[in-house]
Amino acid sequence: MMAAAGKLAEQVGVKPACQALNVSRSTLYREQQPRCEPKPRPKPARALNEQERADVLLTLNSEPYVDLAPAQVFNQLLDAAIYLCSPRTMYRILASEGQVRERRDVRRHPQYHRPELVATAPNQVWSWDITKLRGPAKWIYYYLYVVLDIFSRYVVGWMVAEREAANLAQRLITESCDKQDIVPGQLTIHADRGSPMIAKSTAQLLADLNVTKSHSRPRVSDDNPFSESQFRTLKYRPEFPHRFGSPRHAEVVSRQLLDWYNGEHYHSALAYLTPEDVHYGRASQILDHRQRTLDRAYAENPHRFVTQPPRVPTLPEAVWINPPSRKEDTKTVIVAQ
Repeated sequence: MMAAAGKLAEQVGVKPACQALNVSRSTLYREQQPRCEPKPRPKPARALNEQERADVLLTLNSEPYVDLAPAQVFNQLLDAAIYLCSPRTMYRILASEGQVRERRDVRRHPQYHRPELVATAPNQVWSWDITKLRGPAKWIYYYLYVVLDIFSRYVVGWMVAEREAANLAQRLITESCDKQDIVPGQLTIHADRGSPMIAKSTAQLLADLNVTKSHSRPRVSDDNPFSESQFRTLKYRPEFPHRFGSPRHAEVVSRQLLDWYNGEHYHSALAYLTPEDVHYGRASQILDHRQRTLDRAYAENPHRFVTQPPRVPTLPEAVWINPPSRKEDTKTVIVAQ
């Protein structure tokens, strides 16, 4: 990322390049400074030599001690007037050989990687999720499924159902791909780890459509920020009811809210354009019109603009889920084409 920012800065300047790639200028300057290679750490004089380490490992794996903890081995050796090393050193030697682990047959949780996705145009990365809608009485819920384009924030598909089910989600994804004319290999779909999202049938559908799948880490809501934010926007609208009387009522209200979100909501992250304008390529025309209006205002009363001529905000060139960090060594990066 820093290399790309440096190359782009040579063409358009540092500030525009850093804004386009969502990179701090101070980070770019720091990366361009020459780095001194760290000196290798000398081996302490008191460290065990290779033969002594081998003797310790051989003792720990010998028949009397193979099933004992290092602290027990250490004290039994002391009773035999033998000192090899400290218990902590025994642990380090065992760890270097991969011999420190839980001996019981317990479940081991997989290592989940931090997802990193980027979209530079509509219909490259979609995010989808399900939220509960309160029904007419306690313990009655309806479920709103929403598929969102992360670049334009445009809702490409939605539905209301009385349950969470993988087959309903698969139908919604298929219909949304058909409506947006998605071609094989074009799209990445990101979701959390709810049961409809990780169902084998959903994974098979995405494989049949040649759509790349991505999942959030367990219990990390920040990995699916756009869907979470969109649900919050809808639920804070004044017309959002406390309870829905029926599935039909939930569908009617959801349609009104999502139509407003797509076509009327001036989104702060989209230079105050509507998702529909960005999704269907009308952004540059609208921003040019706004800029011409500001230019006329400046020409008529330049003294009212103290620092500089007014400029409209720019539309982001790229939208990320978890921008890459130099501190992350292990990660999964998916770049949408």
